[in-house]
Parts: sequence; C-alpha cells; structure tokens
Amino acid sequence: MWRRGRVCFWVELTPPCFLLRRHDDLKEMLDSNKDSLKLEAMKRIVAMIARGKNASDLFPAVVKNVACKNIEVKKLVYVYLVRYAEEQQDLALLSISTFQRGLKDPNQLIRASALRVLSSIRVTIIVPIMMLAIKEAASDMSPYVRKTAAHAIPKLYRCTPLKRVALTPAVRRLARVVLQLVAGSVVMAFEEVCPERIDLIHKNYRKLCNLLIDVEEWGQVVIINMLTRYARTQFLNPNINEGGGGEKTFYGSDEDEDEDEEEKEKKPYVMDPDHRLLLRNTKPLLQSRNAAVVMAVAQLYFHLAPKAEVGVIAKALVRLLRSHSEVQYVVLQNVATMTIKRRGMFEPYLKSFYIRSTDPTQIKILKLEVLTNLANETNISTILREFQTYIKSMDKDFVAATIQAIGRCATNIGEVRDTCLNGLVQLLSNRDELVVAESVVVIKKLLQMQPEKHSDIIKHMAKLTDNIQVPMARASILWLIGEYCEHVPKIAPDVLRKMAKSFTNEEDIVKLQIINLAAKLYLTNSKQTKLLTQYVLNLAKYDQNYDIRDRARFIRQLIVPTEKSGALSKYAKKLFLALKPAPVLESPFKDRDHFQLGSLSHLLNAKAGGYQELPDWPEAAPDPSVRNVEVKESVRAVGTVTYRDTAALRALRGPRKTEGGEGCSLSSEEDERKRAPKSKQRKSESESESDDDEESESESSQSESEDSESEVEVKKKKKVRMKPDRRNPVAPLRTGSLPSSHARQQLPVQQPGDGPGGLVPVRLRPFPGGTSRPPPPLSPSALLGLTAVSLPSQTIAPSSALKNYELLHRITGEGLSVEYCFSRQPFSPDANMVAVQMQFTNSATADTKNLHIEDAKLQSGMRVKEFPEIELLPAGETATAVMGIDFCDSTQAANFQLCTHTRKFFVSIQPPVGELMRSVFLTENEFKKEQGEAGTGGAVETESLLSFFLLFQKVTAAANLSRVPCGSDRECRFAGRTVTSGSLVLVTVATGEDGSAQLTVNCEKMVIGTMLVKDILLALTQ
Repeated sequence: MWRRGRVCFWVELTPPCFLLRRHDDLKEMLDSNKDSLKLEAMKRIVAMIARGKNASDLFPAVVKNVACKNIEVKKLVYVYLVRYAEEQQDLALLSISTFQRGLKDPNQLIRASALRVLSSIRVTIIVPIMMLAIKEAASDMSPYVRKTAAHAIPKLYRCTPLKRVALTPAVRRLARVVLQLVAGSVVMAFEEVCPERIDLIHKNYRKLCNLLIDVEEWGQVVIINMLTRYARTQFLNPNINEGGGGEKTFYGSDEDEDEDEEEKEKKPYVMDPDHRLLLRNTKPLLQSRNAAVVMAVAQLYFHLAPKAEVGVIAKALVRLLRSHSEVQYVVLQNVATMTIKRRGMFEPYLKSFYIRSTDPTQIKILKLEVLTNLANETNISTILREFQTYIKSMDKDFVAATIQAIGRCATNIGEVRDTCLNGLVQLLSNRDELVVAESVVVIKKLLQMQPEKHSDIIKHMAKLTDNIQVPMARASILWLIGEYCEHVPKIAPDVLRKMAKSFTNEEDIVKLQIINLAAKLYLTNSKQTKLLTQYVLNLAKYDQNYDIRDRARFIRQLIVPTEKSGALSKYAKKLFLALKPAPVLESPFKDRDHFQLGSLSHLLNAKAGGYQELPDWPEAAPDPSVRNVEVKESVRAVGTVTYRDTAALRALRGPRKTEGGEGCSLSSEEDERKRAPKSKQRKSESESESDDDEESESESSQSESEDSESEVEVKKKKKVRMKPDRRNPVAPLRTGSLPSSHARQQLPVQQPGDGPGGLVPVRLRPFPGGTSRPPPPLSPSALLGLTAVSLPSQTIAPSSALKNYELLHRITGEGLSVEYCFSRQPFSPDANMVAVQMQFTNSATADTKNLHIEDAKLQSGMRVKEFPEIELLPAGETATAVMGIDFCDSTQAANFQLCTHTRKFFVSIQPPVGELMRSVFLTENEFKKEQGEAGTGGAVETESLLSFFLLFQKVTAAANLSRVPCGSDRECRFAGRTVTSGSLVLVTVATGEDGSAQLTVNCEKMVIGTMLVKDILLALTQ
C-alpha cells in the first residue's frame, strides 16, 4: 500500500519586528555617550554596507555623530556619509555646517573626508560652498587633502558644467606643487575640466616625466595618455624623414628621383631632449604588473617613438597574453592594429599567437587576425599548416573565420593563391554546411582574380546548388555562374531552370541573384533562356519584397526591347557584363589607427563620449623654452648666531647714535651688493679681498700657536675647530664685549661640539656709502632673526641638539662600547645620506682589530655608506668614525652587524624624525611665500612660559632646523628640508599674550609633519 508522501520546505523568514529591533539597537548605541559603543555600532554598519545590505534608514542616527570628537568614529561616519549622502540629500544638507567645520579640522583625514562628503551631495544649491571648499583644499598642506580636492573637481564640474571657468584656477593651483601622491588626480581633473589648457602642463612636464615611475598605477595611465597628446602638439614627428612610408613603383620615374633629391637635402631630424625624456622615463613601466600601464606605454611608443625604437613594446605586449581573457581581448585588439603598419616587430613572437583549444571564440578570432597580418612569403607555409588544424575545430564561428583568413592570405601572397584555392575546394566536400558555405564565399572572391584558369572550379560549385542551403553561399554561386556564364555555357541554363522552380521559396538575397542570372543569360544565350527569364521576371513582379519587384521591373525594361524602351537598352550588355575589379580582402583593423590605441573608441571602432582626438604632428617645432622652470638661487644657511652676553643684547636693543658713523649693518653681504653701484661694488670687493688676505695670514699663524699649546684641552672639551675661510676671515673677539662701532662688527657663532664658551666670531659689514645711514633699532625678534647667518661651508647646529645614543654597551660588547650621534653635518660622499658619528671605546684589556660593518638589513630604498675599517683599536683608547645612512625620509631602523676580528654584534640605528632633515636659510618673504603655497598644516596649542632664546634652543634640539628672520615679536620661524627628497619643512611657533603658544608645521610629507609636531611639542613642554 503506497501512501502519498509530502515534502516540506522550511524557509527561515526574518520577521520585520526583529529587523526593526536590530536597527533600534544600533540607534541606541549611536545615541549613547560612550565612544566605544559608537565605534562598535559604526563598525557593524560599515560591515553591513560592505556585504551589500541597505543601511540607509540609519542615516539620521549616523549623521548626528559627525561632530563626535573621537577620530575613529568620525572616520567611519564619513565613510557612511559618502555612501548615502547622494541618496539622502535633504538630511545631509542639515549637517552642512558640520561638514564645513570638518574642512578646518587639524587631522588631514577628517578634512579630506569632509570634502569627499560635500562633493557627494550633488545639489546645485551648495555649489558655492563646494567652490570655496575646493579652493581651500587645493592649497592645503596635506597632499592627501589636495588629492581629494582633485577628485572633487570633476564631480562639481559634472554637476554644473558652467563652472568650468571658475574651476580652472583650482586646477592651476593644484598643478603648482605636483607630488607623486597628487599627480594622477590632478591630471585627471585637468583632463576633465580643461584639457585644452596645455599651458598648465608646460612648467610641470619634466616633473611629471620624472615622477611617473613613483605615481600609483591608475595615475600612471592617466598621465601617460595626457603626455601622449601633449607630445603630439609640442614635438616634431620623429619619422618625418621617412616620407610617410608610402610604397614606390618598381621602375622609378623622374619625379621619384626629384623627390629623392629633395629628401636628401632635408635637414637630419634631431629629437627634442624633452621628447627623449618622455620615452626614456616611460620605458621602465613596460615591466609593470598592471596591464593598463603597459598598454598605455605601448600606445605612447606607437604614436611617439621612432620606428627603430617601437619594437621594445612587443615583448611586453606578448607577456600580457598570459593574463586573463579580458586583458587578452584588449591587447589583441591593439596588436592587430599595430601589425598592419609595424608588422616586423611581432614576427619573432609568431608562435605566441597560436591558438589554444581553451581560448574563447573572440580571442581565437583576434589571434587569427594577427596571424593573417603577420603572414609573408617566409612564414606562410607554417601559418597555413596551423590553419589546416583550426578548420577541424568544433567551433563553427572560428572555422568560418579561419576560412576567411586563408582567403586573405591567398589574396595578399600570390605564390600560395593556387594552393589556398585547392584547399578551399576540398572543403566543399565537407559534411558541415557552414564550412562549405563560407568556402564558397571565399572561393568566389578568389576566382574573380583569374576566372579563365578555374572554369572547372566554377562547374564544381554549380553542382553544389542542390545541397547548399545557406543563402549567402547560394547567392555567391549564382553570381559566379552569371558573371562567368561564357565559361560554363551548358551548365548555366540548367542552373537557372532549377532556381526558377524554387524561386518562391528562396531568401531575398538569392532571389536577387536569380534575377541577375536570368538577365545575364538572356543577353548571352537568349535562345535557351528567353522563356525562363520571362517566367522568373513574372514571379518577381508579384513578390512580397518591393526591392525584388522594383528590380524585376527595371531589368525587364532594360533587357527586353520594346517601343517604349529608352536608349539604355542598347547598353544593357555593357551594364551587366562589364569587367568588375577583383575584391580586395582587407583587415577590419586597417582604419582603426586614427583612434588612440588603448582607448574605448579604438575598441568599439566608434567615437565614444569624452574621447579626445589625437592631435596631428606640428609642421614646425614649437618653442621649447616654455618648459623651462626658473630655479631660484638658494642661500645656504651655514651658521647660527647665538647671544651669550646679556649686556650685548641690552646695548643692541638700546638707542644708537646717528652721527659719527657708529651704525652697523646686520644685512648680508648679498644685500649690500644690491644697494651699491656696480663700480663701487667691484672696488669694495677688491679692497675686502686684500684686507681679508692680510687678516687670514695673521689668524692662521695665531691659530697654529694656540693649537699647539692647548692640545690637551681640546681632547677634554671635544672641540671641533673650523678652518678660517679666506673669503670671509674673522678676527678673535672676547665673549661679553661689544666691538667698536667704527670697526667691522662681529657676532659670535657657536660651533658644533663647542661648550658654552666655544664661540667663533662672524663679521657683519657696515652699510655702504660711509656712515650717513644708521641702522634702525632692533627688536628682540629681529635679534633672534640673526640665528641664520650665511657662512660658506656648512650648517652648524647648537651643541644642545647633538644627543648621544648608545649603540653597543660595553658588557654586551665584551669591553667594546659604541655611542653614536647625528652630527648634522653634510655627508660628503652622498648628500642624500644622514651623517652618523660613531665613537668606539675599547674598555677591554686586549686590542680590538678590524672594526667594520657587514650584512646590512635595510628596508626598501634605504642605503648605507660604511665607515672605513678601523684596523686597530688599542685597549683603553677611543676612535671616531663617520658613516652615512639614507633613511628615505622614514624613521625605520637600519639594522646591521658590527664586526671585530673575533665577534659579530647585531645593532640598529633608528633616527628621530628631527634628524631626517637639514637646515636651510629662508628670508621672511620666502618663508611666507612657501607657507602660502603649502597651505596651513596641523596646529597644536600648548602653554609656554619660555623665552624666545630657550624656545629656539628647544626647537633646534628637537629638529635640525635653522631660524628664519621674523618681523613679529610673537613668532619664531624655522625652516629645513628633508635629506633624501628635499621636501620643505616649515615650523612656526606663535606665542600669545596669555603665555600660550601655537605650534604649526608645514610639510609636504604628512607622516614626517605629524611626527615632528609630536617631538617639538614634547620638547617645548619638558
């Protein structure tokens, strides 16, 4: 007994009340006062969005937390708002003031996120607010914020295209300081808003070329495409002397000889250095792992490089054929276009285009296209053997394409035409109707070249009309029989008889060819075909297709003479049986090269929206000087003036006499030369040189005697004496006494390693032109501005900045102890390295030998210049050595082995961020200009009761910076550059009347700027 079974399906449904309760839980967490709960709720919400779930109903609860003080919560809130701001525009507009406050947040990530949210609210009413936000962000100190501003510009432009003129200055401002983080985004904004403004590219062209290798991958693609179009407008065609590649006849004419003489008279082409710079800097990117970057470089070389150099891209493009099928499709589309004009560069890689059975159909067809383009007399036999294998494939579309490829090879290479034709005839006996049909179509085209030699093939094809049912193939056979009916006079009428029987059942294309066949046979063999022709024309007269009806009426009036027939009937035979040129089988990629390779328009073979045409080469070379960038003469800061005597400070602060020429000049020698006439300047320089020579001789003799007498004191105090400069000699000056007003004024300069009394005087020259111009009284800030005085040798840091670090303890080192300090001196073998001074002390009883460095383990990009090997360090003795380390502007440690003749010690040197820079001298105007271009950086407020002098000492102890002259009594300014990249670092300490101080750091490298703020703040608060 069978019992009816029942199948039950359990479907788990989540009740709406549960969903509501779950979201209520998140809302309660967002409304709580605990940041931990808010952070947990935001993490869950962002996870929901990542899984594709809708969280838009939480928008009111989330947007309230945009003002949260917790940075982590605020970041996640902005991530949520970027996703839903466009959908919930009304609610987002309510918090517009909060977003505006976020634009001024000290944290660069918050500023960038606020700008990103504002640009996501695509409402016309906030366009003015967006314009102001973008202008401020374009001048921001943080490259990340500037990158976000560059992304916001296209969004705003798409919202209001009329604001194009207003957005162009923002693009220009972003283009002033192009960094590797911002470059791609700025160029993208340029391409979107004002691609025709190539004047914005002139000054940045060389910098973009040099930065290209370090830009992110998608930015490299954008920059390369832009530079391709730029180069086509600014440089001459490198292949201009090759005459456009046109083919000449075998027997040259007199005109050809005249053209050859003219070509010889042409000047040889010399490539522009900037053109060469672009080709040289993009070539390494052919090894990129990103297929888009390789494709961009390949199209650049194809459009810009000389023919002799284009071959370098072939290997890179062949490498991409091992990638995914989508990448292969795009690459093969471009390779197929390249092989039409530059066939030779891909011939060595012929086997790379052989077809695999696993390839998709579209890849197979494209590879067939490339193989057909590469076919020549040398490799045609190999390629035809490949094609014979492909015909056996089960993919019918691929087989049809292979037959067409065989026909193209037979057309282009006459030596194999008969071979190909015989092979195609053999395919007529194939069981597959599609193969036979495609073969008929191709044979028809080949027979038009030499029909009289292949009448047997035409007869053989006429017999196929009973079996082939493909309309195109039947039409091709009928066209062949009608066109060459004289070669088959007995078969043609019989074919017409068979076709007349099935006329009503044929396709339209076949019916048209039956009518043509009847007309041609009527004109050549009217006795046998007159009645058949009339029958066919009568059938066509009542056909449903009006094209067939019109064709029948036209032909009847043309071939059948009547009283009403016009003059055309006399020429009917010439019209129908005229000699027709053989068809030229061309590649479908022949005319695609007018599109830029790698573009969507090239892929579609149609102009896509936003496509920019590739400009033609200029006939005359434009002015190359537009790309020259004026390099400002930088004044090296090589000294630090320090005041040790309060009496001297009071004397300088007080009033000065205006008579008797007692004023002294605190300006530099360069300023003095600008004020004086040229003749007086030359005279004063010659006099100063003679005086300086005399003083230097006396100083040298005096210093030699002092060195010989106080050799022990030098070892104790560890003084480092500098050789006097012959261009700026100085005389000894006692500390605490002011020089005579009639004499040349001098101020003490502290040397590195000197104690409080180790001072070297620096001469300050009086005003030119006598004593009639007394200097103005100096404020305390002006006195502190003297902390950057130029000396000819190097930057000197205060002794307080030189802090010793322990590298190897004497217990660990078995009696050998090593200390190191950052000397803040330029490392002469390599200016991009930080000089590290190491002091070795042998506390053991035995001598230490062969002290050297081995096995340096460094992060990517870091380098080490080892100190010379110390062959012998006796017991109880001390030795000093200097090594150089390129930290790549990072605080990552340099690890290496310190080796002796018996042991190896693993040690590491990690620099403070303040030691990764070198001090530079800037005037007040230069400082303000650089700070204005960099924008406002992060600002930190703190309590400070320090004097300006102590503040200066603490800042320079924390970082290797030099003092910048300042006209304000409430500010201290410092400047420096990072050692490796030369990025400018600007520090401002502004004190308020209540004793508070605000620290502002401007730096192109955001990590260094953030760490420097912390270190200086720690130094000021200690």
